[in-house]
Amino acid sequence: MNAIRIEHVAIWVRDLERMREFYVVMLGATSGEHYENRRTGFQSYFLSFGAGARLELMSRAASKVEGHSQPPTFGYAHIALRLGTRENVNETVARLEGQGIVVLSRPRVTGDGYFEAVIEDPEGNRIELVE
Repeated sequence: MNAIRIEHVAIWVRDLERMREFYVVMLGATSGEHYENRRTGFQSYFLSFGAGARLELMSRAASKVEGHSQPPTFGYAHIALRLGTRENVNETVARLEGQGIVVLSRPRVTGDGYFEAVIEDPEGNRIELVE
């Protein structure tokens, strides 16, 4: 397997455009294109600070779960680790699952173009494994 590196860290925000402007204007980030999944209400931007890991700002509308309104989540969402290839993602997921690690989402291509799987670390923190 190639060297693993941090691809991005994601945070949930209340006001996506305001937070994007803060990081771009006040901290010098470069913003990627706006992504929106109209079916789920999910929206995001990836921000770059030159070399190294990116920051993903994410927001979503309140959702209904079992007839109850669920407010959006705010704060830490996940860390994404780049594994280099789809094969590495598939092999790593199989190995971790075999050792009892919880797999929340099997390897797949997401709406924003990532090939990823999502696991939990031993304390329940989400980790995206991306190609």
